[in-house]
Amino acid sequence: MPEEKKIDPFKPQQPNIPGVSESARAAQKAASAKSGPASKTDKAEGMPIMWVAFIVGALVICIGAAWWTHRSFAKESAAVEKIDTPTATVEEKPKAPEKLPEGPGEVATTNQLEKVWSSQRFLFRNSLTSETVPAIVVHLPNGVYWGFSLREPFGICELEYVTDLAKLRDDYHFRADHPMVGDTCNRTVFDLEKYGTGPNGLVRGEIVQGAAVRPPMAIEIRTKGNQLIAVRME
Repeated sequence: MPEEKKIDPFKPQQPNIPGVSESARAAQKAASAKSGPASKTDKAEGMPIMWVAFIVGALVICIGAAWWTHRSFAKESAAVEKIDTPTATVEEKPKAPEKLPEGPGEVATTNQLEKVWSSQRFLFRNSLTSETVPAIVVHLPNGVYWGFSLREPFGICELEYVTDLAKLRDDYHFRADHPMVGDTCNRTVFDLEKYGTGPNGLVRGEIVQGAAVRPPMAIEIRTKGNQLIAVRME
């Protein structure tokens, strides 16, 4: 019996490919053995490419970090500058004081005071004391024009002509259906539709609340055409 070839399990036989001779397989095997694994020279030639790639990547990262740091610093500097920079303020020019008419003389016209309870402030120079005081003329019902000083009689407090009934209620705690005169110091209320007692007789401006001495000091008003002329103060 022909000898059977022992088969090494760790060295499998080459497959028998039809058309490929034993000599060709032998040559192929020899070429594979000759080429073998990559040599140390090939590995050495591949190393510089890896280092170049690593260096380029590192440079890109460094440049990006520097750019981001610069951008953040610029933003913070801009924010600090915006906070620290004082805002320019535009100074408002003081309003020119209201130029009031002066008496004795014309202080208003009937056209200006066409409506009932309309008024006009003016200044009046008292011929007896040579003192100029603030004053007002009011168009009362029935076509009456009444003038009086806005200085408290025998005092220094200012009087005010109150046309806002809510203000009259809130500030003076007084309810009325028409404008009143109020003392800003002691909250006395005077009613121009009623007469109170003065040194020389009855005077418009009865005291309806408070403890004032007398009604406001009257100023005589005369009508000449459409002119309202302040003549004298009692």
